[in-house]
Amino acid sequence: MNLSNHFLIAMPSMHDPIFGGSVVYLCEHNERGALGVVINKPMDITIGHLLERLNLNLEIPAPVHKPVMFGGPVQEDRGFVLHSPETEFTSMLKISDQVAFTTSRDILEAIASGTGPQRLLVSIGYAGWSAGQLEDEISHNGWLTVAADPSIIFDLPVQERYTAAIRLLGFDPSRLTHEVGHA
Repeated sequence: MNLSNHFLIAMPSMHDPIFGGSVVYLCEHNERGALGVVINKPMDITIGHLLERLNLNLEIPAPVHKPVMFGGPVQEDRGFVLHSPETEFTSMLKISDQVAFTTSRDILEAIASGTGPQRLLVSIGYAGWSAGQLEDEISHNGWLTVAADPSIIFDLPVQERYTAAIRLLGFDPSRLTHEVGHA
């Protein structure tokens, strides 16, 4: 089962300091493993500050006040951008008609100049799983999975993303338990 373009939603019983309470957007999932970006863990830095640190002159103030997300514990020294795919960038992976993943500097230059994507989420780091690791975590009730809704990534306030992702499953998040039942 390919879970690209799906959300991974941490079960309430997951007390991991990195992934507890998180929603991960899966960009890639195949026999070699999985790669995703946490979409609901803001860092203490805005897109504007990140662009300034990279010596990119801001032409417009558009998304600069949005927080940068902690995308995951892999390559925490690099930026990753989830965005609407209306423009091509150097190292862009188009995941769906509404979401792409880019790791090259040219997207940050476009954002700074005001020609970047209309919808975007910037993260530092990403989440990665080796072959079979994610499937094992799912089978041990670590994650719920559901087809992603781009509006949760791009339009909702950060603090509403976890609950909104769970609601995609069709039930009230307050009814989740970490107990496992057997019929």
